[in-house]
Amino acid sequence: MGIRKRIAAGFIAAGLALSAVPAMAEVSILALGDSLTQGYGLDNPTDGLVPQLQGWLRDHGQDVSVINGGVSGDTTAGGLSRIDWLLTPQPDAVIVALGGNDLLRGLPPEQARANLDGILAKLQAKDIPALLAGLPAPGNFGPKYQKDFDAIYPDLAKKYDAVLVPNLLAPITETSIEERAKTNLMQPDNIHPSPAGVKKVVAALGPKVLELLAKVKPGS
Repeated sequence: MGIRKRIAAGFIAAGLALSAVPAMAEVSILALGDSLTQGYGLDNPTDGLVPQLQGWLRDHGQDVSVINGGVSGDTTAGGLSRIDWLLTPQPDAVIVALGGNDLLRGLPPEQARANLDGILAKLQAKDIPALLAGLPAPGNFGPKYQKDFDAIYPDLAKKYDAVLVPNLLAPITETSIEERAKTNLMQPDNIHPSPAGVKKVVAALGPKVLELLAKVKPGS
């Protein structure tokens, strides 16, 4: 066989070998949450946390699909009640961002703890890595309530080896109300982020989600 034919044959053999290797499957992340996850109050759906997070991850070299499992007004109890069907088909990882509506309603911290524990236990049983994102309790329910609620997230993250984000809205809420208004980071209700606010939240959340993705097992 001449040298040109041998080179051509080599390229053909290499091409056949590569075609026999299955393409890497896109990784799926379920974002289980409430209105903050859903994208409440945003005129353009692409401004929401889920699409912005997916874009951030892809910009950082991750072939991922982020599934919007946010329901406006949902509590930790609501998240627990619907987690089973949200896991069909099974995602590769889950972001659990619930508790804000429990706080708004003054629901007992022990109930929120039990519900989040139930969600994380189901994920652990299916070997699905989790990220747990919380919100700090306000002081208007008293110091004991605040202490008990704030302890939920670090305690459960440690118990289930979840990636912890203690305050999902920290990039916004750690600034003064005046600064938030000046920089247009919140919607008029001062509860939900504006598109610019979501962008700041995602910039801080993104590296934590990369930690989550590092826990995904190949071929899962």
